[in-house]
This record gives sequence, structure tokens and C-alpha cells, in this order.
Amino acid sequence: MNEDGDTVDREDIDRFAMQSASWWDPSGSFRPLHRINPARIKFIRRHLLAHFRRDARSLRPFDGLTLLDIGCGGGLVAEPMARLGCAVTGIDAGGEAIAAARAHAGASGIAVDYRVATAEALARASERFDIVLALEIVEHVPDSDLFLAGLGRLLKPGGMFIGATLNRTTRSFALAIVGAEYLLGWLPRGTHDWNRFLRPSEFVLGLRRGGLRATHITGLGYDLLSGKWAESDDLSVNYMVVAVR
Repeated sequence: MNEDGDTVDREDIDRFAMQSASWWDPSGSFRPLHRINPARIKFIRRHLLAHFRRDARSLRPFDGLTLLDIGCGGGLVAEPMARLGCAVTGIDAGGEAIAAARAHAGASGIAVDYRVATAEALARASERFDIVLALEIVEHVPDSDLFLAGLGRLLKPGGMFIGATLNRTTRSFALAIVGAEYLLGWLPRGTHDWNRFLRPSEFVLGLRRGGLRATHITGLGYDLLSGKWAESDDLSVNYMVVAVR
């Protein structure tokens, strides 16, 4: 935790700032996020439909629900969720990412409340949301216990949290760091610190400390032949967690 009481790694913020112009380039440094996004959105949509009992046939099934996207980056998830009807607030500690997100949303005619802010700052301001997302952000937080424990303060009673991260296994080290960063070049070297990866049990325990109860965990697997991501029973590398308050 830094002197502002926020779980932010300034070196990580600076690293991502150098890539901010590439957020919406599907062939750029954020290519892995573009590729994984369809599977993530499908997963999120399905669980929100069931939890909030919304009509799957509607083009905007989540009208009336507020959503917080923590570590939103350039808005790769915030925009699709806004299109599905959510009133989206996207926060990121990096000003460059928020500038890219605002520019793209403006050009696309999509209303998203983007802010340079941290989850801890919103919690201190007593802001609450129906839905909270923390996708591929926990592994960049210096104090994951503090971060996870604070998420419950951001969620309204009856709300839903969905998080995604990387498991701390030898396989994740081989694939997510050695493979993705050093051999394939999908990500800039130094993007991830394997020691910050969380085992699912650690993720669930951290949420429990904040008053959230995990209801579902699933893996996400990548098919080298098709180039597509899909849900999987394999939690050894990428996985997603659903929790409720």
C-alpha cells in the first residue's frame, strides 16, 4: 500500500502508460486482451443475466444496473458492458489509459464515466455499485489481500463481483511469462510478476474477508490452432471468479 492508502504499483502504471496508444489496436501490445475479450464478455453476460434475472433476448438486458470496472485500461470491457445497458464507471490509476478510453468512447458514441481513480478512493467516498469487475488487475496489485478485502465495500447488497487473474503455478510461469513475454512476444517483457499471481483458494479467501462469497470459478484456455479463448475446467493458468454480497 502506498502513502495514499491505495494498492497501486506506480512502476506498473508507468509501464502501461508507455503502451497507451495501442489499447485499441488488436495487433498491438494489448493483443492478448483483445483475443480473450469475447470469452470474458460471454462469461460475464451469462452470470449477470442469471443473477439479476434479466431477459437474454434483450439488446440491453442490464439497463438500470451500475457497474464499476476497476483497472479499466482503454475500455475494452467497459464499452461492451455499456452497450449491454450498464451505467458504467471505469477507473484506472493511469491517466494515459483513461485518456485513450475517453477518446475511443467519444468517437464511438458510448457513454462511460471514466475517471483517474483507485478502488480504495471510491470506497472511501462510499460509492457503491450493482456490479464490480476486476479483470487482469489483481496480479498487478502489490497488496492483493488489502485490495480483495476492500472490494466488498464497493458492492451493493445483492450485487455481483467478477474477477479474472492468473494462477500461481509452474504452468502459468511457463506459459504466461516465459511463453507470452519472452518466446512469443505477445506481451512486453516484465508485464507480469509470477509472485503476485494468486491461487484460486487465495482469491476466494481474500474476497471472503471483504464479505463476498464465491459462487463459481472457471478456467479460461487458449487454443493455439483456432487462436480463440474459451471456458475450461483447467484452472492452472487463467481463471475467473464470481462472488456475491
